[in-house]
Amino acid sequence: MLHFGFIWAFLLLPLPAIFYFIKNKEETNTQPALKVPFFQRINAINSNAKNNNAIFHWRKIILWLIWCLLIIAAAAPELLGKPIVIPQLGRNIMLAVDISGSMQTPDMQINNKTVNRLTAIKNIAQQFIQERKGDRVGLILFGSHAYLQTPLTFDRQTVINMLSDASIGLAGQMTAIGDAIGLSVKRLMHYPAKSRVLVLLTDGSNNSGNVSPLSAAEMAAKHDIKIYTIGFGSDKMTVSTIFGTQVVNPSTELDEASLKQIAKITGGQYFRAKNTKTLQKIYQLINQLEPINADKKIFRPVHALYAWPLALALLLSVILMLTRMYAHRWMRQTIPATMES
Repeated sequence: MLHFGFIWAFLLLPLPAIFYFIKNKEETNTQPALKVPFFQRINAINSNAKNNNAIFHWRKIILWLIWCLLIIAAAAPELLGKPIVIPQLGRNIMLAVDISGSMQTPDMQINNKTVNRLTAIKNIAQQFIQERKGDRVGLILFGSHAYLQTPLTFDRQTVINMLSDASIGLAGQMTAIGDAIGLSVKRLMHYPAKSRVLVLLTDGSNNSGNVSPLSAAEMAAKHDIKIYTIGFGSDKMTVSTIFGTQVVNPSTELDEASLKQIAKITGGQYFRAKNTKTLQKIYQLINQLEPINADKKIFRPVHALYAWPLALALLLSVILMLTRMYAHRWMRQTIPATMES
């Protein structure tokens, strides 16, 4: 469909005709002040040239066409394509990942290979991030302090890369869960209320930071931020000691009570992940719990067409210039011959 961005520009079309009318009226009312003895001969030359040469007849038409083409270009003609519907999920998900010293514990299995907790989280969370098409995803890393690693963005690959580059102890050896929640609230509070989600994953308890986890959770609830907490870590691990092989619980420091309370305050849920398979299922469940559908956006591709009338106007201008050069040359050759006769 053809569309004009500035259709009011067509009001300028009659301007040349108005100026032409005013000029002719002034010339009609003006008496000649100087009499030229050979005026009749010059007038005869001009009249003869206009009658015998079609170029003079077309000059005014070309000028009018050039003006019309310039007005069409000024009106910004556009070709609108067919409407394209773009679905918008509208979720804004912040991931807060614990990278304290305890994440070094090697109690996870990936492809029958023993790995530490952070390596397992990277492996599972990357798939979760990749599936968030249409969602904004951000990343916060926390230890003794909480840091914004990636702000909320549609660029999922950047979030994956930043998570892959995270290393244990980068933010300190302790665990500041309250600070991580507080920083997440600061980043999420500017987005639509029904789409604010925080997924917090930790393997310990809050033992650092300036904000208590429950106070931060109440602040999140006031800003309609739902928090899903995940307690990560195996409850059985075989270790070698001087007394032989023993089975211990490597997750004794996990504060499940606080994580459950945080989720309850904000209307979220608490999950316990003792292995990578459970963690993967938890991420899939969170995806099902947060299918927020926003209004669909309609996009129409626009192709600007102003270049075409401009190009044609330029071509006509060149033709007009050539005709004027030819006419002037013809006049220089004809007038002296007539004057001599």
